[in-house]
Amino acid sequence: MSEKNFIDYVKICCRSGAGGAGSAHFFRDRLNSKGGPDGGDGGRGGHIILKGNAQLWTLLHLKYQKHIIAGSGEGGSGGGSTGANGGDIILEVPLGTVAKDAETGEIEIEITEDGQKVVLLEGGLGGRGNTHFKSPTNQSPRYAQPGIPGKEEWKILELKVLADVGLVGFPNAGKSTLLSVVTAAKPKVASYAFTTLVPNLGIVKYRDYKSFIIADIPGIIENAHQGKGLGFRFLRHIERNATLLFLVAADVDDIKKEYEILLNELKLYNPELLDKPRILAISKSDLVDDELKEMLKPELPEDVPYLFISAVAQQGLVELKDLLWKTINETGKWGNI
Repeated sequence: MSEKNFIDYVKICCRSGAGGAGSAHFFRDRLNSKGGPDGGDGGRGGHIILKGNAQLWTLLHLKYQKHIIAGSGEGGSGGGSTGANGGDIILEVPLGTVAKDAETGEIEIEITEDGQKVVLLEGGLGGRGNTHFKSPTNQSPRYAQPGIPGKEEWKILELKVLADVGLVGFPNAGKSTLLSVVTAAKPKVASYAFTTLVPNLGIVKYRDYKSFIIADIPGIIENAHQGKGLGFRFLRHIERNATLLFLVAADVDDIKKEYEILLNELKLYNPELLDKPRILAISKSDLVDDELKEMLKPELPEDVPYLFISAVAQQGLVELKDLLWKTINETGKWGNI
């Protein structure tokens, strides 16, 4: 997907429909000039609804819709007729979309299933007709309720990519190369930092026609949790990945230190990310010989399983798939966040 077409954040003004007014009508016909109250209720105002669509991968279609306005309910009428409800507005969004209140930042809705519908903003209730106010002491009520006005609120929609595995690493660690080799995805691959500016998804084919989804997240830099580099723009996508695959290049000065910096950035952004299963893949391992690998092993982190891999030389990829598949199935779909 083109970088300019991947939109994972939109701010929209939502206005739900007002409820229709109840009717203060009285029954009349040629044989009855003073019939009782028969005013109907007003119709409900239109809701604004979010609906999950597994075929969507971006919020691009909502980028230029700054105002979302639902229809108002119609007023009631004689004969106990209820007014028509206002037209609902259904906004289809990708799976992994989160709706927040723009003022408080509070998360209100999370869309995780295809076809899932949740009311983002309720329409106003219709007013009750005068039939509801008839009593032994008031046989001819000449009043009815007005409809309840709709609501107008600013909402933020954020997309957090849903994937079984999220690739975490510094820029130019080889994440895009790995994704292009183990899946049919065609991310941009180059020898400079920040080649990847948007998340890329790919399907990894596993044994016996099984598969899982892997996401290449834009590279982290130190202090990304403060918004530096691509900052918050990519960190939220890691929250919905079941397993985190850390990639550190074999030719760096200190593999353990690089891994710990990455881990610390996730911790400072959201400590719950550390509860996810982690795997360390030492990429570009074709650049080091077996003797050097043995020398590196004592210096590697002790609390995470690791593998030496090379996407270019096709080394260690089968073992990596096996470990990822095992970890995903032990964890469950999309982790705990």
